[in-house]
Amino acid sequence: MFKLLMSLLMFHSSLAANVFQDIFILAGQSNMAGRGGVEHGKWDGKVPPECRPNPSTLRLSAKLTWEEAHEPLHADIDVGKTCGIGPGMAFVDGLRANDSRIGVVGLVPCAVGGTKISKWARGTQLYSQLVSRAGASVKDGGTIRAILWYQGESDTVKKEDADAYKGNMETLITNLRTDLNIPSLPVIQVALASGEGKFIETVRSSQLAINLPNVKCIDAKGLALQRDNLHLTTMSQVQVGLKLASAFMDSFVNMP
Repeated sequence: MFKLLMSLLMFHSSLAANVFQDIFILAGQSNMAGRGGVEHGKWDGKVPPECRPNPSTLRLSAKLTWEEAHEPLHADIDVGKTCGIGPGMAFVDGLRANDSRIGVVGLVPCAVGGTKISKWARGTQLYSQLVSRAGASVKDGGTIRAILWYQGESDTVKKEDADAYKGNMETLITNLRTDLNIPSLPVIQVALASGEGKFIETVRSSQLAINLPNVKCIDAKGLALQRDNLHLTTMSQVQVGLKLASAFMDSFVNMP
């Protein structure tokens, strides 16, 4: 009981003090939203140590209010689907394991399963929602440090979508930096581990070939998949989160 009371006090103190140091946008499709531990439409409820709640890790809810983050992070964002473990909580755990200076971290879930990159183009509902949620996340302070992007499985079905991926992704990054007024905003993307169609390598090659400033790519190829051969297992999601954290620490942690 004492530990619970202390956790609640720490959480409310964090909110009251507006001491956000780092805010991260989580965007893409189902493997970012999280399907770890989900089978036959049900989540098994198992949360690995790297994904457990921490009073200093918050999430922006669908109602644009900050609350203590817990799995499934995208439960009220990727609605109509069953969410499970994604990479977001393990990402924050990885940051803290590498830098004791990390304070309150705010996560902004925006991912929606089954979405091609064309669904994220400027002017679409998903794009507008991301920009709106990102804006709401900093109204009381804090700095958006990076966008974490895991998407592309739905672009592997048609060759024309796969061939257009690199250009579409580069345009998306440029537009987001402009509309968020953060010209050097870091973007860390995940190269696909799987796909819905046969053009997985085409999309992967596009992801790995993007050469814009402050864009990094970590590779999910070879990580264990669930029986649907599309979604990452819980432990694979933890590995993606830790890889994302390493990429951020290696390249962007000292950016203002």
